[in-house]
Amino acid sequence: MSQGSPAVVVAEDALLIREGICQLLVASGCTVLAAVPDADQLSSALETHIGEVDVVVLDIRMPPTHTDEGIRALEELRARGSTVGVLLLSMYASGSLAVRALSAGGATGYLLKDRVKDGTALADAVRTVAGGGSVVDPEVVTLLMSSTGRARGLEALTPKELEVLRLMAEGRSNLGIGRVLGISPKTVDTHVEHILDKLGIQPSEGENRRVLAVLELLRNRG
Repeated sequence: MSQGSPAVVVAEDALLIREGICQLLVASGCTVLAAVPDADQLSSALETHIGEVDVVVLDIRMPPTHTDEGIRALEELRARGSTVGVLLLSMYASGSLAVRALSAGGATGYLLKDRVKDGTALADAVRTVAGGGSVVDPEVVTLLMSSTGRARGLEALTPKELEVLRLMAEGRSNLGIGRVLGISPKTVDTHVEHILDKLGIQPSEGENRRVLAVLELLRNRG
């Protein structure tokens, strides 16, 4: 991946939406290698461009059943050992689908299609996933954070730490979190370390601790 220009394959069955996504990505500096309408053609495209793809932008509901083909395609990729980044697009906010997506492992994002209208938001999410990070749509995070009751497993976190975790779930860097909260990146780093310690997430080779923390949030609030 050249700096700031991830190579993308788009899988979306609706022609106009597929073309719109491609146009937004290209306008934002991404390279679109292929655009396909279903999971079968996605597999062919990934074989054609093996070793070139940084991110797959993938509709959750595709032919033939329009249920969870996108999620299953992600799970099959991970089962085959693929580490390509995957950004899933959905019409609806679903905490359970977001959990399932991130639980598949690897660099993964879950974005509402309404967010795709903002080319910058789409491209930022693609770049975050291409860089090995995770992204959950702010609307999904807000929905989960507003659920009643204290989430089991998160009781030890302070209100500030919960806010930091919410922004982590949106895919923001420590610098970005600091800008939103008006605190220094060093202070954010301290909060993040406290969050990881309180959640019992220890350093582990091959695992992104921030993604594991976000999964803890989604599982307990879903």
